Amino acid sequence: MPRPPDQAKRRDLLDQVRDHLVRNGLAGLSLRPLARALGTSDRMLLYYFGTKERMVAEALALDERRPLRQAQELLADAGSPGDPGRVRRFMEEIWQRFGRPDLRAALPLYVEIMAASVLHSDRYGPVMRAVLAEWTALLAPAFRDLGMAEERARAEADLLVDACLGLLIAPLGDGDWARADAAFHTLLDRLEPAWRIP
Repeated sequence: MPRPPDQAKRRDLLDQVRDHLVRNGLAGLSLRPLARALGTSDRMLLYYFGTKERMVAEALALDERRPLRQAQELLADAGSPGDPGRVRRFMEEIWQRFGRPDLRAALPLYVEIMAASVLHSDRYGPVMRAVLAEWTALLAPAFRDLGMAEERARAEADLLVDACLGLLIAPLGDGDWARADAAFHTLLDRLEPAWRIP
């Protein structure tokens, strides 16, 4: 009977994979060179993760530093925002966190995954869909708590998630974070009044 996988080793590999992806990106990721860089073998990576795509998805999902995890912690500490002004302040806090060096360094990887999900939807589509679904699932209850019906709450959450994701892409190319910041606050200026009408 085969031995069960060593969970501590598996988690250590996931942390190393995440760091490697942030440094080197997703393009051209191949198991053999990755395994060499991590001091292991491609067979060992397949043993622990099954596929390269599953490994990437798990490395992202378990990352304690990722913005979604931080947003979950903020909500756990403060509870549901409860009014439009507090929803706005919550989003502003999350937006500020995207400016931290450790998070900003990871943003190109997420853009790569987004592009890969379009070009290779069978392999990376599930990864991108999971990221978007997690953000929507986090934000939709805040809109429900404002008195919105489920369908509208999900639509507002989708709008906010998709718009913020779009606003993060342009400055990665041109470096103009001040413009992206101004656009983000303009977006909230337009959306917040509508949140006051259930």
